[in-house]
Amino acid sequence: MSKAETFRALHRGRLPDAPLVLPGPWDAASARVFADAGFPALATPSAGVAASLGYEDGATPADEMFAAVARIVRAVDVPVSADIEDGYGLAPKELVERLLETGAVGCNLEDSHGGALKDAARHADWLAEVRAAAADQLFVNARIDTFMRGVTDPGRAIERAALYVAAGADCVYPIGAPVGVLPLLRSGIQGPVNVFATLDGGPSPAELGGRGATRITFGPGLHRAATGALRGIADGLR
Repeated sequence: MSKAETFRALHRGRLPDAPLVLPGPWDAASARVFADAGFPALATPSAGVAASLGYEDGATPADEMFAAVARIVRAVDVPVSADIEDGYGLAPKELVERLLETGAVGCNLEDSHGGALKDAARHADWLAEVRAAAADQLFVNARIDTFMRGVTDPGRAIERAALYVAAGADCVYPIGAPVGVLPLLRSGIQGPVNVFATLDGGPSPAELGGRGATRITFGPGLHRAATGALRGIADGLR
């Protein structure tokens, strides 16, 4: 079984209290830590990678992002999915080729740009082209940015999810969805649902799984926690 097949299989048959937990490495060293801890797969956060490279979130050049993902993939034996923001303006075929060159088996693709939501139908058409170019070699996680952009109606996220799933997305990610609406989203969305988890006392992965999450990611939260710990060490040294 290929790593892509292994990664896709990890999303199937999840029990409600046992979602797939995907830590987000920002470099090779952090990837090894998570893999050595026994996690079966990893999912890079674009913001964490950006910070590790000295960029603001959303400002990483495509070449540097792909190179960083390749270094992470080379460092571990487990499957790695890559957050590549909104695709850097690349045509679907080139985007897929560059992703596969890194060794990644999946990707996050968001549906907003420059702070504004993209037209959902056109974005779905673009996702369909990505799926056609990738076939089964990539697990496509379609991020839905409605809640992030101030659209609080869960129905809008569900509508976008339906378009993206029909276009071939393997999973949808309504980032920023309030915990209270997760059961509603789960009931209205076909297929796996990615949910963002925090490290500040919010619901545990098991609790989020009970509310409808198939898989859990942390965005830049793990990188920020590690940076905070390093600041504490630095203060002690000083």
